[in-house]
Amino acid sequence: MTQTILVSEIFGPTIQGEGGLIGSPTVFVRTAGCDYRCTWCDTLYAVLPEHRTTWYRMSADEVLDRVMSLSGQKPILVTLSGGNPALQPLDIVIDKGHGLGLTFALETQGSVVKPWFEKLDYLVVSPKPPSSGEQTDWDRLASAIARAGTTTQTTLKVVVFDDLDYAYARQVMLKHPDVDLILQVGNPQPPHLSDEIDIDGLLRRYEWLANKVASDGWYRVRVLPQLHTLVWGNTRGV
Repeated sequence: MTQTILVSEIFGPTIQGEGGLIGSPTVFVRTAGCDYRCTWCDTLYAVLPEHRTTWYRMSADEVLDRVMSLSGQKPILVTLSGGNPALQPLDIVIDKGHGLGLTFALETQGSVVKPWFEKLDYLVVSPKPPSSGEQTDWDRLASAIARAGTTTQTTLKVVVFDDLDYAYARQVMLKHPDVDLILQVGNPQPPHLSDEIDIDGLLRRYEWLANKVASDGWYRVRVLPQLHTLVWGNTRGV
């Protein structure tokens, strides 16, 4: 029986708003379903089962047809997001998409490990800090990073809201000193809490984090905003 992928939305082209590929033109394939329930999740419509009626099942060919239609039949970066996209059978999408000239980046928390991580062009592993309300399985996180192998460009990304999250990020780097680490300022007003974005507040948080990294002499990280939040706020599908 043909495997299908549970999809919340496919949209773009837009730009990647966060992580190591920030600013890159991309089409997003947002899968549905997640094994986490982060307190500040900004995509609950792709996570909570009460939104199941808005999700749909697609074959790999249907996903790729939609991506290519959006990109004007041109090769583009495809961002596989969620929810947790590692829950979905995306290996066929990646295999067939590479044949079309597409490149693939997966964003996941590292709680689910799949053999096809090594087929990705980019893997962004974003373990969730204390403010999320989730607990990190350090062994599984290490397995996710290792599974990508040497051909996939892997980065770690930690969302930082406060000092506890910052300390957690330091712990992540101690455990994985050879993997590039990005710190990202969190958005305290995800869509389910507010349609309004406190831009000044986000910039103050960014300034706080940048100053903290500089004063601590922690020079092996990058400090990034959520660019898409600053530009489009909580608007969905951009």
